[in-house]
Amino acid sequence: MLKGLNHAFMFADICLKAKSVIISNCRRDSKLPKASVLDNLDEIRKLDKGNMLSFCVDAAKHYEKAARIAERVAFDHVKPQTIIVAGMGGSAIGGELLKDWARDTLQIPLEVCREYTLPTFANKKTLTFIVSYSGETEETLSVFLDAVKRKCMVACISSGGKLLEFARKMQMPTLQIPAGIPPRAALPYLFTSMLISLEKLDLIPNVKAEISEATTILKQVCSENAPEKPLKENFAKELAFKINGTVPVVYGFGFYCSVAQRIKQQFNENSKIPSKWDAFPELNHNEVVGWERAEKLAKHFSVVIIRDKSETEEIKCRVEATKELLDDKVAGIYEVWSRGGGKLARMLSATLIGDFTSVYLALLRGVDPTPVETISLIKERMAKSGIKDRILRELRSLTK
Repeated sequence: MLKGLNHAFMFADICLKAKSVIISNCRRDSKLPKASVLDNLDEIRKLDKGNMLSFCVDAAKHYEKAARIAERVAFDHVKPQTIIVAGMGGSAIGGELLKDWARDTLQIPLEVCREYTLPTFANKKTLTFIVSYSGETEETLSVFLDAVKRKCMVACISSGGKLLEFARKMQMPTLQIPAGIPPRAALPYLFTSMLISLEKLDLIPNVKAEISEATTILKQVCSENAPEKPLKENFAKELAFKINGTVPVVYGFGFYCSVAQRIKQQFNENSKIPSKWDAFPELNHNEVVGWERAEKLAKHFSVVIIRDKSETEEIKCRVEATKELLDDKVAGIYEVWSRGGGKLARMLSATLIGDFTSVYLALLRGVDPTPVETISLIKERMAKSGIKDRILRELRSLTK
């Protein structure tokens, strides 16, 4: 009991002192190299065979184009009582961003489904966004089948594939987005389409204004982190250089939880490294203890914290206290500060910095960011199970 109280008082004392605590993120770093693969445009082009970096550079343009495409879709659904976004991987993260962004304005529950079936509450009063960039994702086709059986209000978002084929046969609302993009790079289309759809249903306001501000901010972020900008003037390049050789742990809070999750996934898929994410304040009740006796193991990890100039005093205190407690344990602590006034701009600016950093980290490691060989191998093995064939047969039977 006494020991617990001592820990509590210690934590409170750290919070009181947090404002004056400054942790130097460069303390363990030697001087940045004068020359680097990241400043060699020819070497970048050679390594980035799938041109993943171009999707970062052109992010603002993709969001603008996505908004124009989404405006063409007509919805005849009545207002739903619940919303589900069903998808996997890069097709699902847009649902997480939507959930966080709409938390303070949306008056009905929104859930993200990454399973083969919908949650029990799904029914004819549930708007279900079925999201699969390829239109061929096994789990998402299964959820689509489940949504049809439950008579949900369905809207499908895809570049093509079986999903759009069956949705059109069933005369359901569909949004076809540009093909030939890695699913994780198609986030502007997968996410923006849902934002505008909810505005069309009078469920959330001011989407177009937020998108407009966000694209303006994203153009600035793109300019500041473009491959032409040298490492010493490029935040994303410098962050990639500093965390190289470590396992990045990304911490967010509030509506940055999904952003932290997205950045973690980008380190996985683009950089081809392990990564993890967590969120304040919950991580102060479990995650932080994991560093307590990690000793040499902790030196293999770096911590990246998403920050916001408008963060509450409660969160600011927790972040600063956590930084001080981890200072001598992990390889480094770094901060990504969001930009903009509106929530969407702030979320997407931090997301884009994460995208840039993950690609630059891949290039530092001599890796082409685009291919995802392990995912392809798993899909090949799953194809032999016959599960997808069974789902497609059942869908065909419903369209005869």
